[in-house]
Amino acid sequence: MIYMELKDDRSEKVRYDYTDYPIFIHKALLSDYMNYAAPTHWHDDIECIAVLSGQMQYNVNGEIITLKENEGIIINTRQIHFGFSAEKKECEFICILLHPLILCSNSAYERDFVLPVLHNRNAAFLKLSADTSWQKEIMDSIKYMNSVKDEKSAPIKIQKAFLNIWILLYENIAPETRPKTQNADLSILKNMIGFIQQNYKMKISLSDIAASGAVGQSKCCRLFAKYIGQTPNAYLTRYRLNKSTELLKKMDSTVTEIAAAVGFGGSSYYAEAFRKWSGISPSGYRLKHKK
Repeated sequence: MIYMELKDDRSEKVRYDYTDYPIFIHKALLSDYMNYAAPTHWHDDIECIAVLSGQMQYNVNGEIITLKENEGIIINTRQIHFGFSAEKKECEFICILLHPLILCSNSAYERDFVLPVLHNRNAAFLKLSADTSWQKEIMDSIKYMNSVKDEKSAPIKIQKAFLNIWILLYENIAPETRPKTQNADLSILKNMIGFIQQNYKMKISLSDIAASGAVGQSKCCRLFAKYIGQTPNAYLTRYRLNKSTELLKKMDSTVTEIAAAVGFGGSSYYAEAFRKWSGISPSGYRLKHKK
């Protein structure tokens, strides 16, 4: 399970692979994530996904995109997203996070070529298909970056590949034709998700979650259902369960202590929720990962 550190604005703080370069490259299996679902998140980086085998669904701002073998997706900065398999089927994929600053050698490049894509409401995400030549070229660049990540000159080779991807996006994505207004509902949802992620250890009520987004409880529930497909309380419970898996693997604390550490009122309720969610008891999960 991947640990998420948050910035002050409650977006994810990515732990990059290189000290001085904002690059993260990871080849993974969807089964690496509990219940075959990554946590809901957003960040300032561009996310590039290439599916190597199997398939998964990707939720971007509430829209579900199915990704099959030899398909992928580019997700623009600060979009709410997560990958999952509703059928709990395996998927091998490459995930790359690249900060747009890599492309901004001066303010003119940023103004004329980077910001027009970042701020384009037509470009919240782009599904990639090998049947379209320029999209296949992007997929090849994603795989290339993964193949060179351990080389001495990896950062500059990855920068070159990212620049090639950006040229293809800039030249092929439809330009912005509507007024540039921010989606207020997504901003509200980000505030509520961030509130949960920062306060999950404490007792949190539905009214607390709604208040963090400055909305009523009914609208709070509607936004979670529309964009994430869960109730606010279900999201809170699953976030706590996700956090508990980290403690079960890394600490020798008792199940009761871990339940309290992630915000559950009692160990019996925690154990019941964990088993229902994962199909295994907390103790069984710990033993499995120790082996």
